[in-house]
Amino acid sequence: MRTADPIGGSVMTHPNEDRFRAGYAAFQTGDMDALRNEYLTSDVVWHSPGNNPLSGDHKGIDEVLATFGKTMEMTGGTFRVELHDVLANDEHGVALATASGERNGKRIEDNYAHVVHFRDGKVAESWTHQWDPNKVDELFT
Repeated sequence: MRTADPIGGSVMTHPNEDRFRAGYAAFQTGDMDALRNEYLTSDVVWHSPGNNPLSGDHKGIDEVLATFGKTMEMTGGTFRVELHDVLANDEHGVALATASGERNGKRIEDNYAHVVHFRDGKVAESWTHQWDPNKVDELFT
């Protein structure tokens, strides 16, 4: 959460906003060790909507990271996220972003909101809300 200096000076961000952005950067560069050790809790729960092989409630760090790996595998490494903005406080975070990727001649680009709960500066639970979930299902089925 950005807080303005009352005198009109610099803008400060909440540490969880910075961590959320850094976690996205780790995902983009494929740094699964950083995600495992710095940005996600060991008992993280990742809720993925839709009706495709990646949908469901993924529980625990190993299952979540395996899902990330499967996403990259299924898209031949083309899956990307473009972060537009992040808001965060001690307990909650929201990222606004665009996901894109290709698979079997299909391509998507879809906006989404990513809502998380933080625990001790790490993501403990996650929900993604796509603009057009049918597009995502079509790509991954």
